Amino acid sequence: MAEEYREALLKKDVYYENCPGCKVDQLKELKRGFPFRELISIWIVVLCTGKSPISNHFGLEKKPEFCLAVCQGEKVVTFSKSNGKVSMFMCLFSVYAGLLVRTSNINSVSFPLFHGEFLNMLHKPSIRDFGVAEREEDIGYYAGYVGSSFMIGRALTSVFWGIVADRYGRKPVIIIGTIAVVIFNTLFGLSVNFWMAIITRFLLGSLNGLLGPIKAYAVEIFRAEYQALGLSTVSTAWGIGLIIGPALGGFLAQPAEKYPNLFSKESIFGRFPYFLPCLCISLFALVVTIATCWLPETLHMHHEKKTSSNDSCDALEAATGASKGDETRTDYEARKPDSNESLLKNWPLMSSIIVYCIFSLHDMAYTEIFSLWAESSRKLGGLSYTTEDVGEVLAISGFGLLVFQLLLYPYVERILGPVPVARISAVMAILLLSSYPFIALLSGLGLSIMINCASVMKNVFSVSIITGLFILQNNAVDQSQRGAANGISMTAMSLFKAVGPAGGGALLSWAQKRQNAAFLPGDQIVFFVLNVVELIGLLMTFKPFLSQKTKNGTA
Repeated sequence: MAEEYREALLKKDVYYENCPGCKVDQLKELKRGFPFRELISIWIVVLCTGKSPISNHFGLEKKPEFCLAVCQGEKVVTFSKSNGKVSMFMCLFSVYAGLLVRTSNINSVSFPLFHGEFLNMLHKPSIRDFGVAEREEDIGYYAGYVGSSFMIGRALTSVFWGIVADRYGRKPVIIIGTIAVVIFNTLFGLSVNFWMAIITRFLLGSLNGLLGPIKAYAVEIFRAEYQALGLSTVSTAWGIGLIIGPALGGFLAQPAEKYPNLFSKESIFGRFPYFLPCLCISLFALVVTIATCWLPETLHMHHEKKTSSNDSCDALEAATGASKGDETRTDYEARKPDSNESLLKNWPLMSSIIVYCIFSLHDMAYTEIFSLWAESSRKLGGLSYTTEDVGEVLAISGFGLLVFQLLLYPYVERILGPVPVARISAVMAILLLSSYPFIALLSGLGLSIMINCASVMKNVFSVSIITGLFILQNNAVDQSQRGAANGISMTAMSLFKAVGPAGGGALLSWAQKRQNAAFLPGDQIVFFVLNVVELIGLLMTFKPFLSQKTKNGTA
C-alpha cells in the first residue's frame, strides 16, 4: 500500500499541504475501480435539488371541475379532472412535463438540469378567485409566472454562486443550495396566495445555485475515464426523481381525504392538502444537507502553506526531479493557466454555451408542445390523449432515458466523442420530429407503440446533446474558473428556457387555428419550426463556430 501511495504521488508534479483538491487527486490515483460512492453522492444531491429543484403542482379549484395548473420547475401545463383527486399518472405527467433535460436541468439543465425532480404539490384557491385570471385559458399563463420566477431567480444569481464556488469551494454552495430547498420548499407548500408562491419560487431559484457547481464537482471527483459518466449522472438524476417523486406525491397528496383516520381536515395537512409531500421532500433535503458535510471538497486551494521540505511529498518530488528531470514548483507555477483570464473571451467556452442555449430553447419548447399536442383533439391534429395516457408515455420515456444514460452513454461518448454524439443525435432528432404529424394519424396499439418509442428516442437524443455540451464547457476552462463558467452557462440557459415554454405554447395555439392552410397546416408547422431551431443548433456544432479546448490549446 505504501508503495502504491508513493507511485501515486510521483505521478503528479506537485501536491500542496492542506489542499482539499490535491487530496482528492491523490485518492483518485489510488482508487482505480468503478466510483460507486462518488456516483451515489452526486445522485443524492441532484435528486434533492434537481435541475429543476422543485416540481410544483399549482392546484386550482374550480367548479364543477378541478383545474390543475402544473408548474413543473421551468414548464407549465394545465388540465382538468372531473374529481379533485390527482391520479398517479397525473403526477407522473406533471413531474416529467416540466423539464425534458437535464440537464438543467437539469435546470436545467440546466436543466435539464437537467435534466432529478421530486413531486411537490400546492393546493390553492382558484386564480380566478384572486382576480388574476379572467378566463380559464389565462390560468396557464399566470401559473407560468410561478415557473418563470424560479428561472429569473436562477438567472440573476448563477454567476454569483459560480464565483463563490471558485473562491470558497463547491461544497459550501452545495450545502447552501440544499438548505434553500429545505426552507423554501416547505414555505411553498404553505403558500396561501399567488404572490407567496411567486416569492418562494424566486427565492428558491436565487439561493439554490448549486447546479453549476455540481457539474464542476462531477468533473473533478471522477477520474478522467469516468468524467462523462459523472456529467451524465447530473443529467439522469432527475430521471430517478421521475420514478420516486410521482409515487411520493400520489400517495401523500390530499392525506385528509385519502387517510382520514390519520389526518383530520382540521389539521395543517387538511388545510394544506399538498403540504405533506412538500414536507417529506424538505425532510429528505435536510438529511442530504447533513450528509453533504462529509462530501470531500474538490477545489484546489494552493494559496495555503506549501508542503515543507521535510515532508514526504517534497522528498518524493526531489527524488523524481533528480532521476527524471521533472519540473520544479517554480516551473509548475509558471506554466499554470491564468485564472484571471476573461471567461467572456474564452471562445471554446462561450461557443459551447451558445450552442447549449439553442438546444435548451428547443427542448423547452418541445416539452411545452408535446404535452399540449398529445392532449389536443384529433380535429386539431393531436392525439386525444388523456392526462393518464400522457403520464404513461412520459414515465416510460424517463425510465428509458435513465437506462441509456447510466449504461450506454459513457461508452458511446468514449468511442465517438461528445461532439460527434451531439451531431448524430441532432440529425436523428430532426428526422424523428418530422414523423410526429404522421404518428398522429395512427390509432390504438400502433399509436401507443410509436409514440412511446418516439418519446424515448427524443429524450435520449436531447440529453445526449446536452451532456456532450456539458463536457465541452467544463473542459474549456481551468478548475479555478469552472464554477463561474457553469454559472454563466446557467444564467444564459435560464433566460432561453424562460422563453421556450411561452414560445412553444403560443406556436401551438397559432398552428391549431390554421388547420386548412396551404403551407404546412396545423401541427406540421409546429414540428417544422422545432426542426429549424434544432438545425440551427446542429450547424453551430461545426467549425468555425464551435471550437474545443484540447491539452495543446484550441482545436
